Amino acid sequence: MNNSGITRKDFLRNSAFGVAGLTVGSSFLNTTNATSVETDPNIKNTSNAHILKNVRLETGFSYKDGEVDGTLTDLFTVEIAEGKIKGISSNDPTVDAIDAKGLLMLPAFRDMHIHLDKTFYGDKWQAVKKRSGGVKGMIALEQQIIPEMLESSTYKSEKLIELLQSKGTSFARSHVNIDPTSKLQSLKNLQVALENKKNGFDSELVAFPQHGVFYTDSVPYLKEAAKMDIDFIGGLDPFTIDGAIEKTIDFTVQLALDNQKGIDIHLHETGESGLNTVEYLIKKVNENTSLKGKTYLSHCFVLGKLDKTKQEEIAEKLADAQIGIVSTIPFGGVIMPIPTLLKYGVNVTTGNDSIVDHWNTFGTGSVLEKANLAAQLYGRSTEFELSRMLRLATAGPIPLDDKGIQQWPKTGDNANFVLIDASCSAEAVSRISPVKSLVHNGTTVY
Repeated sequence: MNNSGITRKDFLRNSAFGVAGLTVGSSFLNTTNATSVETDPNIKNTSNAHILKNVRLETGFSYKDGEVDGTLTDLFTVEIAEGKIKGISSNDPTVDAIDAKGLLMLPAFRDMHIHLDKTFYGDKWQAVKKRSGGVKGMIALEQQIIPEMLESSTYKSEKLIELLQSKGTSFARSHVNIDPTSKLQSLKNLQVALENKKNGFDSELVAFPQHGVFYTDSVPYLKEAAKMDIDFIGGLDPFTIDGAIEKTIDFTVQLALDNQKGIDIHLHETGESGLNTVEYLIKKVNENTSLKGKTYLSHCFVLGKLDKTKQEEIAEKLADAQIGIVSTIPFGGVIMPIPTLLKYGVNVTTGNDSIVDHWNTFGTGSVLEKANLAAQLYGRSTEFELSRMLRLATAGPIPLDDKGIQQWPKTGDNANFVLIDASCSAEAVSRISPVKSLVHNGTTVY
């Protein structure tokens, strides 16, 4: 790796793409399934394949005095067919193709913690009401308002998905209420919305006992949901809500094992019970190794309350058990030790959680904004550091590895990407640059 980054020729070789010129006959982009509110009528492609020209891709870092001082980019022609990236070639501005106009191509964003099933979005504005009683007080409120919310939850879920798409997100892990009030109806209504949006949006579902596993009798509904089309068994503050860490975690782990699901548990507790829950879950996953890489703690605020030595100890144990942390990047009283978690190799992702609902009304739908907030909180302001923070928005893939070698896109990758008005990843994170287009499996959905 030299100080000037890799050449266009090196980029194409590393990407395993040929450099043959690409041409395509005149036709129009198939947007039949688009949820778009912003579609360019001049976009052209075929029904099974299309070509983009003037696409900006990152090719390497530039260096000064041994430090990254910029990101190198160039314009390319990109071929897409059957939902995959089929080829990249030297840019040909004369080819009959979609003109990306120099916009930067980045991996599509992924929201790894959201509640698509219960939202006010798409309905009239409602601020959060005055509340008391903590999470149990909110459970009581939900028991009152859920029946009415369910009447239009499919429609509002679809509108919320469209908001996420407009922010560059084409995938979400959604928690969905499973409780004696909504029973399985929240799940069924959300599944209808996801089916309606399946051509432009993918998801994982978490059967979430928002009202507790045993605090309300959610057990029979969770067992039924576990046999349906879901991916994870959820949980909520086992000590505070159910009054027993081991009983609730044991049930959750066994249900996941019996149905070959993952686990994703909300943990808000910041005291001794929170730490005990983390350590007990680590123990159970190490005893049941099939759950490694399939188990997550959402929020896990207790990590932000530990001293540095204990944070590092727990981070190392989480990494060894392959338990991920899904953080909504809170601010105020709790600053999560995300740099420490990343240092030890913990899989850290982020999500919007609430958008506009009875819990919170500040959600924008942008995980790129979450990456920006994390960069601010942890002082990640250099070109290199900002480019690394993009991982939080994409839940993993970024264009350049730590040495500046191009690693995305590669031939055969799913054609899931955004076109964004930025010169490089660092600028996109720092400026929360506007998303101009979202392509999902080769189809333009925004």
